Amino acid sequence: MGLGLPTDAKERKNLPIGTGVLDYFPLALAEVARVSKVGNDQHNPGEPLHWDRAKSTDESDCIIRHYLERTNKDTDGTYHAAKMAWRALAYLEKFLEHERDKANKGNTQP
Repeated sequence: MGLGLPTDAKERKNLPIGTGVLDYFPLALAEVARVSKVGNDQHNPGEPLHWDRAKSTDESDCIIRHYLERTNKDTDGTYHAAKMAWRALAYLEKFLEHERDKANKGNTQP
């Protein structure tokens, strides 16, 4: 599989995104989605929902800051715990992309 979504049908069956993640955490993921929308409206007003990575570069520090305030709501009405989760997902996404890119540098296929 490597780092990314598998193309092999048997491998895809071993990656239960719906039943292994979405079904486990529907409330948490809905709140993370809310944070994503509120953040987009704040940092990219009037633009379609998107992740502007140039404005989102300090995940490690933000995770800790939101963790320290995890039982409170932020001034925008969203939970710090949800912002912490969003930042953790952002960190993981960038980390996995970096690992994938490192692994692909070793590939010499045209």
